[in-house]
Amino acid sequence: MSLIHAILLGLVEGITEYLPVSSTGHLIITAALLGLDETPEQKAAVDAFNIVIQGGAILAVLGLYFPRVMRMLRGLIPGPGRDRAGLRLLINLVIAFMPAAVLGLLLDDYIEAYLFSPVPVLAALLLGGVWMILLDRARKRRLAAGPDLAPNEPGIQRELTIEQLTPRHALLIGLFQCVAMWPGTSRSMMTIAGGTMIGLRPKDAAEFSFLLGLPTLGAACLYKLAKNLYESNKAGEPNLFDTLGWTPVIFGVMVATVSAAIAIRWLVGFLNRHGLAPFGWYRIALTAVLGGLIAAGVVVI
Repeated sequence: MSLIHAILLGLVEGITEYLPVSSTGHLIITAALLGLDETPEQKAAVDAFNIVIQGGAILAVLGLYFPRVMRMLRGLIPGPGRDRAGLRLLINLVIAFMPAAVLGLLLDDYIEAYLFSPVPVLAALLLGGVWMILLDRARKRRLAAGPDLAPNEPGIQRELTIEQLTPRHALLIGLFQCVAMWPGTSRSMMTIAGGTMIGLRPKDAAEFSFLLGLPTLGAACLYKLAKNLYESNKAGEPNLFDTLGWTPVIFGVMVATVSAAIAIRWLVGFLNRHGLAPFGWYRIALTAVLGGLIAAGVVVI
């Protein structure tokens, strides 16, 4: 892998990781167009690389939401200085993270074997896009209904802030995140859309999604890296660093960090103004493009 290839993949990862458009779909297209999946060994290394550069997306969230992260850490300090709101948020993130953590370990090999193929990926992209459009229309109808209280939830504000999130809400978002283990679905789509479904404002749903990405992407990144190193060593084959080189990996992470930070800043404002529907239509268009490339033999999943 050349330095240019690593920079392009890092750019795609950073921009699409937190947008509800499926970073997997975009990375598949990019790797294929760059000719990085021509051999099984190279494709395996690139697949691992695409997970490892998620570390850049993690660094972007840590930088942008550093005050929020520090509040959560202060929530762990006993005594009068404890930040109780930060502790509540930390507990909610742990609750939301656990379902995917458990199922991810149990289903990782199954997902790679059966779901990383054209039909499942395209189905996830298409259905996710349609669902986002319908969800956005339902939210707009609910907001236009008039009452200050959300239907079926007496006493609860129509749209919640991240501080008002309950453990039950966090668990529901965590269950939505489990669906994103299906390649092409998008972790951001499921967590942001799930957050809006339980009553969070789009801005707060996006922020909770970003923060939830810290443990989720961190665990996936470390697990995939350890798995690649272990299996390569066991089989006596080169690992991703041997195949691709250290320099491309480092540059890929750096570019992913910067591009993810820019994408996060842009996304929060865009969601407040336009909602989820534009991303739904984009996913439908991406399904058509990816499907055409697969049918033409340009992209191999």
